Amino acid sequence: MSGTRWFPTMLLISIFQVITFYQVIFSADGTLNMAAAIVFVIFTAIEWLWSVVSTIFLKKSSLALEYIAFFLTGISLVVAGSVKGSLMVKQFIAVVIGFVCYVVLLYIVSDVERAEKFRKPFAIASIAVLVFTLIFAKNINGAYNWISFGGFAVQPSELVKVSFIFVGAATLEKLQSKRSLTQYVIFAAACIALLFLMRDLGTALIFFFTFVVLAFMRSGDVRTIIFLILGAAMLAGLVVLMRSDYIMNRFATYRHVWDYATGKGYQQTRVLTYSVSGGLLGLGIGNGHLRDVFAATEDLIFGVLCEEWGMLIAFLVAQAFIFIFIHSIRCAKGARSAFYSIASCAAGGLLLFQAALNIFGVTDFLPMTGVTLPFVSRGGSSTISCWALLAFIKAADNRTWAEVKKKK
Repeated sequence: MSGTRWFPTMLLISIFQVITFYQVIFSADGTLNMAAAIVFVIFTAIEWLWSVVSTIFLKKSSLALEYIAFFLTGISLVVAGSVKGSLMVKQFIAVVIGFVCYVVLLYIVSDVERAEKFRKPFAIASIAVLVFTLIFAKNINGAYNWISFGGFAVQPSELVKVSFIFVGAATLEKLQSKRSLTQYVIFAAACIALLFLMRDLGTALIFFFTFVVLAFMRSGDVRTIIFLILGAAMLAGLVVLMRSDYIMNRFATYRHVWDYATGKGYQQTRVLTYSVSGGLLGLGIGNGHLRDVFAATEDLIFGVLCEEWGMLIAFLVAQAFIFIFIHSIRCAKGARSAFYSIASCAAGGLLLFQAALNIFGVTDFLPMTGVTLPFVSRGGSSTISCWALLAFIKAADNRTWAEVKKKK
């Protein structure tokens, strides 16, 4: 998006956001929601400022990733604002922190040798954070994965996703000639085991999928992947035997939600019922019924989009994650280092896999795992993590670096 090509794209996004934010800034009786108005002005200013600085002053030729993130993040802010103004403010703070993390991480990984120095500290910090969470987290909805302090709740495992890919890419990039996954396998196994102990099944699945992608990027050997999957299947069998009550409750209603419509299948039956009532254009922001169901703006957010925003917007949201994944692969092919290639595919695969778990889970195509829809679900930890993950994909794109462009 060089020259003036970025302008119509940013203008189109802004028009969409004006239309959607307007519905939460002004209530039905014309009352002004000042908090929502301030958030809209600052968020729009950040979008345009980043576009102008990146394209005109820094001469960046592609902002496609940022524009997709802005589009999805804008939806998240509006959904939060349609529930409560204070929730919108909290979500916006998380967006700003996430954007800062994106910029900082992009700077760190701009030099592979500098990134390598952070590998061990990131690995140690990740294990320490997960152990701390396991010890001090309270049981919330059957899992021990939230830490609360000062009125804020943080899900550390979301933030560890970033270091999981960072450490993996840095380690495997150094091991390209040694044909060994030992170092990273130990780290990955420790993270996944701790997540199982925390009963955070959804995040454990995401970590394992990411590990498979990293392993495949490292070896390119399908037999390695098959071996890993078989090992995971055996591990899952042991987990089911050891924690049968917890695990089986997760799968009890799978493909049978209507048999438990007033019990365990309450959430999914409401999603299936209300989401189709939105039609192509939706009932209007704040006019849906699914928002009254528990965790509607977090785990069930895709159903809220279908009902209130319409199937068209919900389809565009789903397509956004496919685009991010395809873009991550394309960038990986011409990346100037194996570190960038590995990290880009892992980050793109993680975001797509997590989105699939959320979308297919709430619609009963897959068992419900309780994971968030990247960028869109309300939740600070998830939003920060998603923005940071984009840095890996952006770093793999040679158009990001002016010095590379000059050499060409």
